[in-house]
Amino acid sequence: MRKFLVVLDDSRECLNAMRFAALRAAHTGGGVKILSVIPPEEFQHWIGVGDIMQAEARERIEAHFEVFAKWMRDRHGVDPELVIREGEPVAQILEVIEEDPEIGVLVLGAGSDKSGPGPIVTQLTRNSGTLPIPITIVPGEMSKERLEAIA
Repeated sequence: MRKFLVVLDDSRECLNAMRFAALRAAHTGGGVKILSVIPPEEFQHWIGVGDIMQAEARERIEAHFEVFAKWMRDRHGVDPELVIREGEPVAQILEVIEEDPEIGVLVLGAGSDKSGPGPIVTQLTRNSGTLPIPITIVPGEMSKERLEAIA
């Protein structure tokens, strides 16, 4: 089964990427793998505090995932899987793609503010010619109706 890999983060454009991945998976009989990356902690010397922060981050990620997963199951019949990693986001995305040969498309949401599409989109599009799978970039400002019409 072909899977759509989508990145779960706190960005506004993440919602459109999730919608697109779920719609495409439903229309093509595919699956959705949701990746959330916990960035490396800046204060490694505070081990106890870092452990608590990582546990809280995991709980927050799992709560967000459950909202998206319920919506995908109820509305589109897609049962997504969650992968939580720690490290640099782009490196973790590439590792997940390498580890799962069923992933066929990376779906990213692009920010629309003046700072650009976002760091993940920027970094991955620079190297898109060497990636093992295509990237679909979903505009963060695209309406739900338009997204449903093209997906």
